[in-house]
Amino acid sequence: MKKISRLGLALLAAFSTVGAAAADLKIGFISSLSGPVAALGVPYEKGIRAAIAERPEIGGRKVQLIVLDDASDPTTAGRNARKLVTEDKVDVLIGTSGVPGAMAIASVARELNTPLISPTPVTIPGADGAWTVTVSQPFPLMVEGVVERMQKSGVKTVAFIGFSDALGDLAYDSLMKSAATAGIKVVANERYARTDSSVAGQVLKIVAARPDAVFAGNSGTPGALPYLALTERGYKGKIYGTHGLINADFVRVGGAAIEGLQVPSGPVLVADQLPDSNPIKKVAMGFRSAYQKVNGAVPTDAFSSYTYDAYLLLADAASRTKGEPGTPQYRTALRDAIVGTKELVGTHGVYTFKPDDRYGSDKRGVVIVQMNKGQWKLVP
Repeated sequence: MKKISRLGLALLAAFSTVGAAAADLKIGFISSLSGPVAALGVPYEKGIRAAIAERPEIGGRKVQLIVLDDASDPTTAGRNARKLVTEDKVDVLIGTSGVPGAMAIASVARELNTPLISPTPVTIPGADGAWTVTVSQPFPLMVEGVVERMQKSGVKTVAFIGFSDALGDLAYDSLMKSAATAGIKVVANERYARTDSSVAGQVLKIVAARPDAVFAGNSGTPGALPYLALTERGYKGKIYGTHGLINADFVRVGGAAIEGLQVPSGPVLVADQLPDSNPIKKVAMGFRSAYQKVNGAVPTDAFSSYTYDAYLLLADAASRTKGEPGTPQYRTALRDAIVGTKELVGTHGVYTFKPDDRYGSDKRGVVIVQMNKGQWKLVP
């Protein structure tokens, strides 16, 4: 009897070990590693890998990262999300690089009851957005910061040019709201596709309207097109853009045409220029160090730190979540913990979520930076 009992105990211990291994925390990560949005998607992947290298375990559980490329296609993004949840049994989704793709993932997250932490701004009203939070600053908040800068610079009229998709709509709607409050008139609304190679026609219309400034609602490398075309047409007014433009490829392609461009950014981009009293500075400088260890160079973009913040948010929430990963109950509990986050300091801001507001940032997450000879500089 004693031998059988010992054997039983040994088997029980073995099964316990297997169970512990199966209870690792799984992250399903989707990003645009190819296609037009890759200028954002590649930094996103680098950021989360830096975060996991710095903290490979959460609450004593090993973290498993499963990465899928959506090729900048929203349909593929949604299909990837479904595979990660139904086949790979991930506990949380993080992604992707463009607003249309992020919206597609959010739809799957809602349907399959899996929390999504989006590094890209997505706005899903009411109960439909219950499974999604966003670490990117909301467009209205960032655009408001830009419009305040326009107002201080004496801008009275502004023309808009942006993508002909959900991101362009979001940027335009945000501009219209803030400009009206500031007494600035929007005199044009021109659009183009991310894959277009020219915006000459749209820029001709903008120049004809003779605006004091031009604001572009776009992102990544394709975001350089309007500025290049404005320079070709000899436009001398002020130029502004969104936080979707802060990456090395955009700076390389834009060249001299983006000199003086002002955009909103999270504080991480100019962390070394922040006062020591700013709590974001320490976390942002820590991110730079972690990124350099994994990637061999300091970051030159503002996107990799969004997925770093997504991981900080996940780690904080998972440390407060009871239950076993891999179960529907755990995913629900993890979602509740994420939504219940209060005053979590990240690289882009200080995150607090509310049941009716799934953007965690406030004005502490916004600074204005200006392109100066190939470098982004903080505008006081």
